[in-house]
Amino acid sequence: MKSTDFSKLGLHFQAPLWQAFYDDKVIQACVTSVFCFDETYYRLKQAWQALADEHEQTDWLINLFNHLYEHSAIPTVLVRGMSEPEYFASKDGMPARIEFAHGFFQSALHEISHWCVAGTKRRGLHDFGYWYCPDGRDEITQRQFEQVEIKPQAIECLLSLALGRHFYVSADNLNANFDTSNSTFATDVYAQAYAHLKNPHALPHRLSLDAKRLLWVFLDMNMPKLDKCHFADKSLTI
Repeated sequence: MKSTDFSKLGLHFQAPLWQAFYDDKVIQACVTSVFCFDETYYRLKQAWQALADEHEQTDWLINLFNHLYEHSAIPTVLVRGMSEPEYFASKDGMPARIEFAHGFFQSALHEISHWCVAGTKRRGLHDFGYWYCPDGRDEITQRQFEQVEIKPQAIECLLSLALGRHFYVSADNLNANFDTSNSTFATDVYAQAYAHLKNPHALPHRLSLDAKRLLWVFLDMNMPKLDKCHFADKSLTI
């Protein structure tokens, strides 16, 4: 693979980790064993360089994900939703669907991250078999929510940075009626993201194969934008 100066991507303190991830032979083999670097792939890569509009970027993400996974072992498509996010398992020979909220790019990355965390068994269940309690959770329920959100938000963080986007942890509980100042959720998410990047193969929290694949592809897609990319979140300088 082409050598890249990751210090130009920002996240300067972690540039060697990004370089090591991109150059990792195991990850490269994981990518090339499944994805085809065909004309469509390179057309999408070229298109990403010219996109500035959020709606167009979201269309691009949908096209990229569907190109990579619509004909995979468990066919899955990314769909712009008009309301709340929802995952629909494959049924009657139709691909599984990841519907993200209100057409937002960041929501798409978040739902993709949940899909990356879910194993084969959970991908066969509606909404991966998880519970969801809406905004306004009590303190105990919020702690439970945060525990299950650490891994997907850590992956979302890395995917965001790989595409040159900012990332902000979401506790998703604006109407909380208790003191949240002692929560370590944001720190836990960034620590998990750092651990994933530092050693993506380490147990017990190693990155899933699809998380590795998508993170590598996002890095590859963003390569020509090195000189103008804002790749970092200084919160990862742990």
